[in-house]
Amino acid sequence: MVASYCATFLKPEMLHIYRQITSLRRVRPVVIAQKLENKERFPFPDIHVISKPTFHFLRRIWFKQIADRPWQISPAEVRAIERVLNETKVQLLHIYFGHIAVLLRLLIRQWQKPSLVSFHGADVLVDMHKPAYRPATEEMLSLVKRVLVRSESLRQGVIDLGCAPEKIEIQRTGIPLTDFPSRERPLPDEGQWRLLQAGRLIEKKGLKTTLRAFAKFRKEFPAARLTIAGEGPQLEELQSLAHELQIVDAVDFPGFVSQEGLRELFYSSHIFLHPSETGRDGNQEGIPNSMLEAMASGLPVFATRHGGIPEAVENSISGILVSERDHRALADGLIDCAKDSARLPSMGRAASKSVAKKFNQTEQTRRLEAIYLREIGSAALSSRA
Repeated sequence: MVASYCATFLKPEMLHIYRQITSLRRVRPVVIAQKLENKERFPFPDIHVISKPTFHFLRRIWFKQIADRPWQISPAEVRAIERVLNETKVQLLHIYFGHIAVLLRLLIRQWQKPSLVSFHGADVLVDMHKPAYRPATEEMLSLVKRVLVRSESLRQGVIDLGCAPEKIEIQRTGIPLTDFPSRERPLPDEGQWRLLQAGRLIEKKGLKTTLRAFAKFRKEFPAARLTIAGEGPQLEELQSLAHELQIVDAVDFPGFVSQEGLRELFYSSHIFLHPSETGRDGNQEGIPNSMLEAMASGLPVFATRHGGIPEAVENSISGILVSERDHRALADGLIDCAKDSARLPSMGRAASKSVAKKFNQTEQTRRLEAIYLREIGSAALSSRA
């Protein structure tokens, strides 16, 4: 029995977590959460919701605004979670997101069985600019038995937070390859290129770079179109920039797109864009899930040397990589490949093979189960010693 702790189960952008939990076979998962969202989209048979205490909001205000230190769950919440863990005979607790594990230090300290935490990207740097938060993070990292990260770049980021390197294991995002079979796209007639980016409309996704690169690309290929799928706080700003660049009639913002709709966009597009950049707050990507799904489907990727992206995209082989915020280099790469269009099918095939080799969900689930069982076995041996 393994418990997966997700503060909210689940936000739309957490599909990769749902895939990971529901693909487990060698262990039986239960979910512990404080809040349920999107129940129809993410059905799960064994979810235990821990109610927030009566004065929850006052405690948060005290911790965050008065004491200026990381909020922690209350002793009553710890007892409620321990009750679930004991009643369901859980042998290992997997906490999703590093900044959430910081809030659970009291639970991790008291519970006698192993706890793991997984970092996914932005959670490496949440509130690290506040003096009291780094010691709390270091304490959490000392308490957990194992730390899982999605990329080598995140591994280094967690080491920089003070984690012992020997505690860290790379557990990559698993992509269900059967959901995204590789297909070769026919080259467009009369320059009718279809470009796509999908994800949260936030700073680190580099969407302004995408728009500026597309504006230059469209001067060479006036019939080209760009779709930016997703929701987020930058929507109005991006629409305004599209007006300013005089490309608004060639850019579609469909908002949130279902998994089925996104799959259709993959197969109706020729190129996938993801020029991620480090945010002003230091926020970085791990390896973007939408990018991996696009690659699995056979789309070549035009992206940046950022975070874990170079661990998935090999420059000039499975895609093109440029420096962060360099829209001119990104546009030049797009134009060069569109003019020498035989390169794109080759890169698409290489992209699909790269995902199959490194991010196959079946293989990544097997690795995760092996980590779980090893830690459970090690704890059992220690308890008998």
